[in-house]
Amino acid sequence: MVRTKIWTLKKHFVGHPTKSDFELKTAELPPLKNGEVLLEALFLTVDPYMRVVESKNADLPKGTIVLTSPGWTTHSISDGKDLEKLLTEWPDTIPVSLALGTLGMPGLTAYFGLLEICGVKGGETVMVNAAAGAVGSVVGQIAKLKGCKVVAAAGSDKKVAYLQQLGFDVVFNYKTVESLEETLKKASPDGYDCYFDNVGGEFSNTVIGQMKKFGRIAICGAISTYNRTGPLPPGPPPEIVIFQELHIQGFVVYRWQGDVRQKALKDLLKWVSEVRSSGATPSNCTLGPIPFCLSSLLFQQFFPLSAATSLFPYWVLVLRI
Repeated sequence: MVRTKIWTLKKHFVGHPTKSDFELKTAELPPLKNGEVLLEALFLTVDPYMRVVESKNADLPKGTIVLTSPGWTTHSISDGKDLEKLLTEWPDTIPVSLALGTLGMPGLTAYFGLLEICGVKGGETVMVNAAAGAVGSVVGQIAKLKGCKVVAAAGSDKKVAYLQQLGFDVVFNYKTVESLEETLKKASPDGYDCYFDNVGGEFSNTVIGQMKKFGRIAICGAISTYNRTGPLPPGPPPEIVIFQELHIQGFVVYRWQGDVRQKALKDLLKWVSEVRSSGATPSNCTLGPIPFCLSSLLFQQFFPLSAATSLFPYWVLVLRI
């Protein structure tokens, strides 16, 4: 009999999450049935990364590395239908934890948002906010690979320095600039062709006011509003959207499945394999303080400065058991 630890949501957040919003429980798992596998967590983000430690499923032998979403738990049982294996081309030189970062949901979000929604082309100017995050950092680096000028916003001077080392053209700390509007104008006087938005709110209203004619905007997130307890800010002026003939589209990465998803993963793996030059270390958290890790990520306290020379840095929570 295997005992597992599980973090559960005790009550919904009011503002930012706190430890009191969660409860750590223990439970005993039943013996495996034919066709089932016992999973042990290796890495945790929103999309956990597991290893098969016991199997009664011929397609998933013991030791198989898989992706699944059983929640924040050390062990779980699956019939195998909800499990995703790593790419068969995955080289030994690439850390498997990247399956939760650049070579997983965050990387795919950057890939499809920039290349499919924005349809970015070489020579264009791309604006990305939350640019030091798991998605934003990949957005900027793909844009550079495609021959674009990248203007990026981050929330600390350390992050600014990090993004400058990655080769972004203009980087600024949005918390310390005197005027966001003037900073954006100085960075790209002719405006912006593409805007990859992770933040929303007043920040996005300012950027949208500086989009070029027929500009494209991919709305990936709105982190500035998620934990608000008061009224949300108004949206962008409709006359700008109309007369600049802007294309604004929200998206969820799970739209892209099958062959297009596999191609995207292979493209990302190829780019990482070609230029990765250092072993970035993820942010570590044991299962015990997982709610603190979530809160720290929301407050942007985790930041992989050791990844500064790597093409695609990543943020994951490593579960050590």
